[in-house]
Amino acid sequence: MHPNEELIARFYDAFNRLEAEEMVACYAPDVTFEDPAFGELHGEEARSMWRMLTDNSQGIEIETRDLVADDTHGSVRWTARYTFSTGRPVVNEVDASFTFENGLIKTHVDHFDMWKWSSQALGPSGTVLGWLPFFRRKVRRGARERLDKHMS
Repeated sequence: MHPNEELIARFYDAFNRLEAEEMVACYAPDVTFEDPAFGELHGEEARSMWRMLTDNSQGIEIETRDLVADDTHGSVRWTARYTFSTGRPVVNEVDASFTFENGLIKTHVDHFDMWKWSSQALGPSGTVLGWLPFFRRKVRRGARERLDKHMS
């Protein structure tokens, strides 16, 4: 197994155990993370996001597959199964891509279907509104507010 494949596997194994500090130790100091819910986060913002998520994620199950990496790039498909704060069960299918620098993750981009996620997490309102840009901005704004509060 390539060392960067091991790095990605270690990151998601730590996520499955809700070990945020082990996760963020896989990140370069100036890491960039991006996903549909939080948008683009840099450095400490990205690390704090994982700390916040693991602090508030009881009973989450993470499964990975199709993990590949070389010296510069990597990818993995991962599934998160959890109960959202609304009490609704969510199965989120994510495609992640990475770049590496000095044995650490330099960039991490997660892609997932925001409409499918919002339909599961938010129920009927997410199903009806989840595909609309204003709704996606509202979700991102809420995620950012929770992150800012967690960081303060």
